[in-house]
Amino acid sequence: MKIKTYVITGAASGIGKALLIKLAESNIIFAGFRNKAQENDLRQISANIYPFYIDYTVPDTIKKAGEYILSKCTKIDTLINIAGCVVAGPVEDLNIDEIRRQFNVNVFGHIDLTQRLMPVLENGKIINVSSMASFGIFPFISPYCASKRCLDMFFNSLLIENKKNIKVVSVKPGVIATPLWGKSIDENSKYFDNNGDYSAEMKYVIANAQKNEKTGLPADKVVEVILKADHSDKPKLSYTVGKDAFIASLVSKLPQELINKIVKLGIQLKVNKK
Repeated sequence: MKIKTYVITGAASGIGKALLIKLAESNIIFAGFRNKAQENDLRQISANIYPFYIDYTVPDTIKKAGEYILSKCTKIDTLINIAGCVVAGPVEDLNIDEIRRQFNVNVFGHIDLTQRLMPVLENGKIINVSSMASFGIFPFISPYCASKRCLDMFFNSLLIENKKNIKVVSVKPGVIATPLWGKSIDENSKYFDNNGDYSAEMKYVIANAQKNEKTGLPADKVVEVILKADHSDKPKLSYTVGKDAFIASLVSKLPQELINKIVKLGIQLKVNKK
């Protein structure tokens, strides 16, 4: 079997780590991490892993990550963009800098790193872990929804435009049991606490995130789909993972006014149940 070279961002936890463990036994992996305490853990998984530090809110780290990878290899078979975050809260209260952070992490950082790696991606693949959120607006996580839609749009254009025969795939999971949910509660606490107008809704958002971290699909389900796309000579443009993601894809085809009514009624019913 051919030894392939991968770049995986967000490789230190959740979906990224589950994928890393699957691939590292017989492939070369450049593994992106943001928490420097996790670097040694990544190295201990396999000698085939080359960890690199990257923080999408700090452009210089993207530049250095690109330089490091290019200094170590002349060909990347698959770039898998997984790193991400969730900015949550009512639109009227969201700090504009937090919205910028959302797009820096979920969109602009991925574009920046991808551009730097284009010289060694010819005839390769780019697989982005997007989200079912890209199909439409879910209340109180609009920055996340918009960033995932934006990610898909930019990379679909890259697919159409590029002359290097690079295939681009979007994997859209539903709710997956990963640390992303707990992190989102911590990072957005300023919007969840003391929010009088939306206190009931914020309590629901917190409870839902806590439930998702425990009861969502295992990360391995996403890994299976990523590997399916990676192994295919003719991968689909988009894959959903989970029944909830499939349903979101169907609902997204309805008129926007009807979608809004369905979503608004759904959130009201769930909040009133609490």
